[in-house]
Amino acid sequence: MYYVGIDIGSTAAKISVITPDGTVDHFVMPTGWSSKETARIIKEKIADKYGVDVDSDEVRTVATGYGRISVDYADFVITEITCHGRGGRELSNSKDVTIVDVGGQDTKSIKLENGFVTDFQMNDKCSAGTGRFIEIMADKLNFTLEEMFRAASEGEPIAISSMCTVFAESEIISYIGEGRDKEDIAAGVIDSVATKVSNLASRSVDNNPVILTGGLSSVDYFAKVLGEKLKTEVATTENGKFAGSYGAALLAKEKKKR
Repeated sequence: MYYVGIDIGSTAAKISVITPDGTVDHFVMPTGWSSKETARIIKEKIADKYGVDVDSDEVRTVATGYGRISVDYADFVITEITCHGRGGRELSNSKDVTIVDVGGQDTKSIKLENGFVTDFQMNDKCSAGTGRFIEIMADKLNFTLEEMFRAASEGEPIAISSMCTVFAESEIISYIGEGRDKEDIAAGVIDSVATKVSNLASRSVDNNPVILTGGLSSVDYFAKVLGEKLKTEVATTENGKFAGSYGAALLAKEKKKR
């Protein structure tokens, strides 16, 4: 039996497959303009790679994320919070953990106690506390994301007070015009995002260990800055960007096919 988890986000689709021998495979692709088209391409990729049809009795599929309802061949459609919680639990190897997921368009904080979600916070109203905000500001500074974090680690944060991406962008353009060091501006951007994420996540931390998932899950510098804000260690996670899809695949394995 193949167990497939599909997490279609606003910018990227993440897919996790648990094969009959227990191997876990992950792959990612852009969501593009249509979640339905993305779901169709995923179906074809699975057929090509594993030689199975997702509609067959050999496959059980769970869909989650922004575009989950577009996966019309899914056996189950499950919320992001449940899937990220299950995936984060497995990635952290702990039943008591707080998962901070910084995505492209939203940020989630999920608290697990004894393996169950007991609290969560989610911000999808503004991109200023997300990975997309960092991408936009890196572009303004003519940095790749890797260069952005490296520059930030070498700078002293400049205050970026605006809560809105548009106004924050104006602030940064003003700093560039004033001739401020790009490293200091980059540090200010990362500090601003970490502050917004910590404000969201602080209620869910308590004494739990904290892991970082999502697109920034492997960025040590961001984990360090966020940990300073939360006054606790924040651990990076291998394959953290697949927390939702991996959790979906695990839930597919744990559920009976309809």
